[in-house]
Amino acid sequence: MSTIRCCAGLGQPPDDFQRIGERCRLNSRKSTTALLRVAGLAGKPKPMTQAQPPDGVLSAEMIAELMSAGALTGASPARLQPASLDLTLGPHAWRVRASFLPSKMRTVAARLGDGLAMQEISLEDGAVFERGCVYLVELNERAALPGDLFGAANPKSSTGRIDVFVRLVTDYGAAFDEIPAGYEGPLYAEISPRSFSIRARVGSSLNQLRLKRGAFRLDDRELASLHAQTPLVGGEAKIEGGLGLSVSLRDNDAGDAIIGWRARRHTALIDVDEIAALGPRDFFEPIGPQKSGFIILDPDEFYILASKEALVIPPDYAAEMTPISPGLGEFRVHYAGFFDPGFGWAAADGASNGSRAVLEVRSHDAPFVLEDGQLVARLVYERMAARPARLYGAEGQSNYQGQGLKLSKHFA
Repeated sequence: MSTIRCCAGLGQPPDDFQRIGERCRLNSRKSTTALLRVAGLAGKPKPMTQAQPPDGVLSAEMIAELMSAGALTGASPARLQPASLDLTLGPHAWRVRASFLPSKMRTVAARLGDGLAMQEISLEDGAVFERGCVYLVELNERAALPGDLFGAANPKSSTGRIDVFVRLVTDYGAAFDEIPAGYEGPLYAEISPRSFSIRARVGSSLNQLRLKRGAFRLDDRELASLHAQTPLVGGEAKIEGGLGLSVSLRDNDAGDAIIGWRARRHTALIDVDEIAALGPRDFFEPIGPQKSGFIILDPDEFYILASKEALVIPPDYAAEMTPISPGLGEFRVHYAGFFDPGFGWAAADGASNGSRAVLEVRSHDAPFVLEDGQLVARLVYERMAARPARLYGAEGQSNYQGQGLKLSKHFA
């Protein structure tokens, strides 16, 4: 195991970084044959009018077809989720001076060779990512997307709940967590632990990828109609720019003795691959119900809270949590924003019971009062291109189905 240190010196000459990187290209014009193969239609008799692939978020089965077609290489079918793919760390990592984007004219490797890299490290035997430092890791997966598909990435739930900031980076990228349509090239993860130092290795998974096509996001009218057919929350839905979520800080019907957690400082390491291995109170301080109805968020402190609403994501939809306007409060509410089809859904008789959203909260520069019931986030719903064969939480394979306030899977 090697330790990645904040003050390490440059470990490789610029030529090495250039050799690692490969110039990508944007293939906005894929052949018809390739597109049909990706859609699962290659080799079949052509009808008089060829149906267009459906718009929406791709299901696990559709992502698997892309993998077979060579549009995603280095990916494992075992990492497929109902509407996403878990990305995995490769062997090459760098401690970098600061977070960066390559820009539309440069590759990641070129930027590393410009002096942004402080040290290159191997993850073959595992490595420590220190709290407060920034790292870049080349992922095992590589993309060669058709011209009508683009990607969006987010940290996994378990990553956000331990306050590890992870963003996807691509060659020629002008934005984090985005893969443009037609992109061909390597994928990288920027990793910055905020509260706890972590240990990770080749094959560890910290973020996930969704692939999308066309127009798929529900507007407020469509979302209200969906809620009328299949209740998305218990009671009235607050719909404006998505489904509004509020924070729970008082006693609730479940009689919870803990309504939140605040991260401790100077804790031990968290191994991201060890499940149920840690004691919650060694890393977090519990927060009890607030009789006052509010808590004061301290700057640069990390909190785990929960929504008042119990959410449902029907099988033909996916969802993503989006930030609220900065004008509504001086705080950030989430790192991990993907909700898969079937979250909070009970299949029996089409019923639904709902699962609360866990909120990863960090105040900005000033102490901020957070009130019970205050709007803290919005959930946007997106159509699936096809219903996944296995929904979220099916066969007990999810760590968070039916959750209330819950820490990451690393805690017993």
